[in-house]
Amino acid sequence: MPSASCKEILIAPLDWGMGHTTRCIPIIAHMLSQGHHITFAGNEWQCHFINKTFTHIETINLEGYNVSYSKRGSGFLFSILLQVPGLLKTIAAEHNWLLQRAADKKYDLIISDNRYGLWHPEIPSVILTHQLELITGMGNGTDRLFQQLHYKYLGRFKEIWVPDTASYMNLSGRLGHPKKLPPLTKYIGPLSQFYTNQTEERINESTNQLLVLLSGPEPQRTLLSVMLWEQVKTYTGKVVFVEGSNAIDARTDIPEHVRYYKQLNRADLLPLLQEAAVVICRSGYSSIMDLVALNKKAILIPTSGQTEQEYLASYLQEAGMFYSMKQKDFDLQKVLGIIQTFPFKQFTSDDAFASYKNVLNAVL
Repeated sequence: MPSASCKEILIAPLDWGMGHTTRCIPIIAHMLSQGHHITFAGNEWQCHFINKTFTHIETINLEGYNVSYSKRGSGFLFSILLQVPGLLKTIAAEHNWLLQRAADKKYDLIISDNRYGLWHPEIPSVILTHQLELITGMGNGTDRLFQQLHYKYLGRFKEIWVPDTASYMNLSGRLGHPKKLPPLTKYIGPLSQFYTNQTEERINESTNQLLVLLSGPEPQRTLLSVMLWEQVKTYTGKVVFVEGSNAIDARTDIPEHVRYYKQLNRADLLPLLQEAAVVICRSGYSSIMDLVALNKKAILIPTSGQTEQEYLASYLQEAGMFYSMKQKDFDLQKVLGIIQTFPFKQFTSDDAFASYKNVLNAVL
């Protein structure tokens, strides 16, 4: 039986890729360790992933934003803009869903990861986001316009949690550190699915193995997979290739030097990351936090046209932390030669990955 101090908490992440879901893992793990009851809301694959990670957690269906992406990088932003009216309708619909749900189920706290409709006028509601400043790629005027709309939606929440440090030594750059912060913003430290109550040590048992770790929305995930697969087939070293999707047909033309997986859960992926000498992946923010938590060297390939990922890849390369190369220019043999002299500076911020616990304890 729950104790009197047990809180009812609803947590719901965005469905744009896996990262929003995986970075909720340390938050869920800590709240469960404190004896609170968690309800996780997400679509079918999100709930399936969480149920495999936490075997005794309540999950409920909440459909995502179901955004579609352009095959051409140059059309990425335009395709998103065309879907804005539909996104606003989804935000309104999820807000109504929450009002109805909360009328029957009494929550003490609501945590939304980039879902702007999941705030309640009477229940403490927080939103988790690393992207306070929007970079549209369409000029400063457009950026300011969308920024005003963005802050309007953020202002409906009791608190805004940024998964980064407040100091100059940070991972999100201007995305998470705009010139003007919204009110009630808190920096809670970076979040990684590999840094929880059970795995707080940084383990580094590198081999000479190359890990290709794919993720992100279609069709861009498939386009990158096809390109990288042809290049790793002619590479002579050991390779682990993770497609990052169970919705595709598994490859059959697998050479002897390649270990191939369609998709891996957190427990199976962790040792592969620990063993990898170099990781090749997208520059999504959650992937970056995982790499930093495990102190891994990585080559980042931003999703073409996705301004957030393009900015992060450029920012972190300039900081000397990760090397990046555009998808259209990517050459495996060439980039592996280049990184021999790249510094790969470590992120040094004491206990940054444990900071979120203090914020959670305070709000609860």
